Amino acid sequence: MMKNKYRRSPKDGKTSLLLCVLGLLFAIMASIPFLVPHCGFVSLFAFVPLLCMERVADLSGRKRVWIYYYGAFVLWNAFTTFWVCNATVGGGIFAILANALQMAVIFALFRWFKRRTKGILPYIFLAAAWIAWEHFYFDAEISWPWLVLGNSFARSVKSIQWYEFTGTLGGSLWIWTMNIFLFSIMAALSDGRAFRWNIKAKIAAYGGYAVLLAGPFVISHVMFDRYEEKSNPVSVVALQPNIDPYDKFGGMTQKEQTARLLDLADSVMDASVTLLVAPETFTPDIYTNDPLQSPTMRSFIYYLQDYPQCTLIFGASTYTVYKEGQPRPSYWARPYGKGWYESHNSALTVDGNGEYDIYHKIKLVPGVEYMPYPKIFDPIDKKLGGVMGRCVGQERAEALVCDGLKVGCAICYESVYGDFYRGYVLDGAELMTIITNDAWWGDTPGYRQHFSYASLRAIETRRSIVRSANTGISALIDQRGVPVLESRWWEQEALKGTVNLNDKITFFVAHGDISGRVATFIFLLLLLLGIVRGLTRRRG
Repeated sequence: MMKNKYRRSPKDGKTSLLLCVLGLLFAIMASIPFLVPHCGFVSLFAFVPLLCMERVADLSGRKRVWIYYYGAFVLWNAFTTFWVCNATVGGGIFAILANALQMAVIFALFRWFKRRTKGILPYIFLAAAWIAWEHFYFDAEISWPWLVLGNSFARSVKSIQWYEFTGTLGGSLWIWTMNIFLFSIMAALSDGRAFRWNIKAKIAAYGGYAVLLAGPFVISHVMFDRYEEKSNPVSVVALQPNIDPYDKFGGMTQKEQTARLLDLADSVMDASVTLLVAPETFTPDIYTNDPLQSPTMRSFIYYLQDYPQCTLIFGASTYTVYKEGQPRPSYWARPYGKGWYESHNSALTVDGNGEYDIYHKIKLVPGVEYMPYPKIFDPIDKKLGGVMGRCVGQERAEALVCDGLKVGCAICYESVYGDFYRGYVLDGAELMTIITNDAWWGDTPGYRQHFSYASLRAIETRRSIVRSANTGISALIDQRGVPVLESRWWEQEALKGTVNLNDKITFFVAHGDISGRVATFIFLLLLLLGIVRGLTRRRG
């Protein structure tokens, strides 16, 4: 009887099982820092199983290895960001699969480069390519940089005080360096090379790993203990009205919502409070052509007349109307009579004298708030009945003026973008606010992750943060990234406290994401080397 030459041997089955186990182990370990507080250190060896999986596949000659590493990336994304499906099932599945696909493409490039070069160079290429992708992802039209590796330490702030120099991608570089270093030592031990090292080589390998592992922790803890905020206090209040977002636009009238917010403010207000902060999209009744005609705005002005020293920052869904005869202002503008109108997700300030300022959110959520690549997606959106958002943002990040004080206001998703966020500080912000509405995802890791990323921004810019969430976690965060006051999930709260202003510029604010730019340069240089090596081999 003829044997089936395609029948898999028991050895193949064991290899497949080992690859699956290593992929699953990677997904679990990479997820832990995003799910469990104070576990950022796990990321420093979380990628070792993934690198081991690739090594096993390479040594065994396994084909279709992409199935294993793509599956591992899908699991990692699913474990950490499954909660997106609570707000939109289709969007959540797309985010998980598409983000994992991009990670898999980076890993495929690494395997392609590894076939053309030897030694440590392919792993340098992998780290550079990954960080270059993270750097690019911050400015892409379809952007979901939630799992940037440096974010792993968002709830381990004592370990990353040096982010004020490198930004979050400096953390990504550290994570890749430690994973590759540890994997290289393990590989050398497994094939016996490490046993042939002389004493100097062993000191260099093991000592170098120990220094690179412990050094950033030690430096950061020293910085944390020695950092002192300059005493320049302002009294602030962060409001959390706790309005169910699924009822917000139908279950309660705007008048009832405004009354709840002001009653909440009344519970803590006094003559010392200079800044009152309310959440994102609190009201939908403001036209930027004449904001003072808004009933909500008038209610705020009337309330603040009893507190002339205080300015209110709040979020609103706003509209700009363009009269008949004016050209269409943007691709995302919609017809309004014989003219046009644009929608915005905005932050506004107002005081008891009716003085106001306004900022339109720039980093909009793809699909939900705006349509990326409209020439591609507009025809699809029309067939779906117009489900994509069409908000319009302004050109650059600008601080709001509050009675002479410049205050930055990042709206929800904008607090995830470190290089963008520093724009508020460059515009003169001495204090930052974040307004958001995190209840769309329910009581899941989503709102906790989003809250923790604010600590990264505080460290990078050394600006105190007043965070107002409709519900989720509202907080006052100091310049070291430590929440000094925070609210509880699904409860009405008004957090009153004092934060310090700061006008000093950190290295990261001044120079931006150097780690990402250098990584991009190295990636492109090595990519060119890989292409040249491939062409040379073909000609040979």
